[in-house]
Amino acid sequence: MGDLSRERCQPGAPAVTPEGAAELLAGLSPSWRSEGGRLRREYRLRGFGEPVALAVRIALLAEREDHHPELRLGYGHLEVELTTHSAGGLTRNDFIVAAKIDELT
Repeated sequence: MGDLSRERCQPGAPAVTPEGAAELLAGLSPSWRSEGGRLRREYRLRGFGEPVALAVRIALLAEREDHHPELRLGYGHLEVELTTHSAGGLTRNDFIVAAKIDELT
């Protein structure tokens, strides 16, 4: 499968099959979950500053990749959710960004 974190997101990537999603998910941290056409991961962190700092690092990464997750943060936690709205579900791009987020943490 290769190292997803070394790939770049590609515009117009097609949706992956459920089998393809399962294969790609296996290459990520076990903290990622595939649920209803979305990839989700929750971080438990200290205070408010740590979740905000991680959200900023993820936002900068997302800008470089031009593929943007949903981020929900609060005191002690950050939730990350990836999907590709234009494809109606998960694409390889979602897994690429997830792999790059894994490298940040």
